[in-house]
Amino acid sequence: MTIKVRDFEVRLTRTKEERRQVRALRYAVFVEEEGASATEEQKNLREEYDSYDRFAEYLGVFHNGKIVGTYRIINRDAAEKMGGFYTETEFDISKIKKSGANIAEMSRACVAPEYRENALVMRLLWAGLGEYIVRNKIGIVFGVASWTGTNPAASAQAISYLYYNHLSPLRLRATVDTTKLVDGVNPKLTRMNILPAVFVDSNMARREMTPLIKGYLRINATFGRGVFIDKPFNTYDVFVMLRTRDMNAVYKKHFLGTDETFDGEDFELPSNFIQTLGKFITTPAKGAVRVVRSVFAFLLREDAADAEFIQEDKPTEEEE
Repeated sequence: MTIKVRDFEVRLTRTKEERRQVRALRYAVFVEEEGASATEEQKNLREEYDSYDRFAEYLGVFHNGKIVGTYRIINRDAAEKMGGFYTETEFDISKIKKSGANIAEMSRACVAPEYRENALVMRLLWAGLGEYIVRNKIGIVFGVASWTGTNPAASAQAISYLYYNHLSPLRLRATVDTTKLVDGVNPKLTRMNILPAVFVDSNMARREMTPLIKGYLRINATFGRGVFIDKPFNTYDVFVMLRTRDMNAVYKKHFLGTDETFDGEDFELPSNFIQTLGKFITTPAKGAVRVVRSVFAFLLREDAADAEFIQEDKPTEEEE
């Protein structure tokens, strides 16, 4: 499905050229702007990629045909083909993998610099991810969120705040894998409780958070234990997990004034959801339908009134 708002749209990429645009955007952001290392081949191509891209899906925000924002999505089937998820190079996620829920990994989120002041691009990424979750009946999505640099103490307030207030439930909690650190990185730097709880100031913590981490908190994300210092990529990362039933709680509280949630790990949505989603956005409804309508109204906010939802036939263009 394509979600359009005026001259912007979000959908999965379909062609080799669109996938190349995604990798080029990632190169511009992660390598040129943030200082991640790159191979000679990547420098020559001006594309950022790794072995996990082969079977990954790319979610893209398009503006006049140009990709200006992206997420990489790896589902369980793709991970099995690649021998695991990307996050397993930094964190132990065995509890999540054993949960029985339908799971997917989100990574490599970025937005072109000239579009970062346009909140619609990030909202469309969220909406596109939400549509993917619904269509694929995902129970848990997870990944890493990053700060630029290799010194977690620079974000001590934010990281300590997450530790004391937003750790994932123990039965699903990911933990940092210190055996995956490169030589020269002190494992002691991976602790999250950098500051004692009494020294943590919530306002200072939020000022240290990236917009993406603030967004995750807004939809009830929880975090794994530990910080991974990714020296080659010039970042330090925290593990993020979203359960769809927790997201339901946010939507229902915001729109319906209740904290009740659906039972089970997955969204419980009408079987004809995708076909009638556009109608839900514009037509008042009650009960479960009203919750569905609230999902995209919540994500797109003031832009929801301009949203169009297009159900495409199977693409006929060249695909990778």
